[in-house]
Amino acid sequence: MYSLLLKTQLQPGSLEQFMDAMSVNAARSVRDEPGCLVFDVVRDRSAPDLVWLYEVYTDEAAFEAHLLTPHFLASRPLVDPLIVQQEVIEGDVLAFNATRG
Repeated sequence: MYSLLLKTQLQPGSLEQFMDAMSVNAARSVRDEPGCLVFDVVRDRSAPDLVWLYEVYTDEAAFEAHLLTPHFLASRPLVDPLIVQQEVIEGDVLAFNATRG
């Protein structure tokens, strides 16, 4: 499985606006994309304007398909102006231990 961990520094005070768009993108990704297994958005407790995105896809092709979805494309103009900096770590999932309901 292909995974991404994105360290996302937001403009100060923009978390609510960011989440308005990102929560839709995340929910639709796991609901509508068979290749998207996990799309979590985590707020860093030590920094209120730092958000981590954790995404797991069946493979890299599923991630590439995600980049073409209407919900992803609609979210970009809303979230891009709110992001100061974003670091991306790509990985291969070695143990998938999630229980979701």
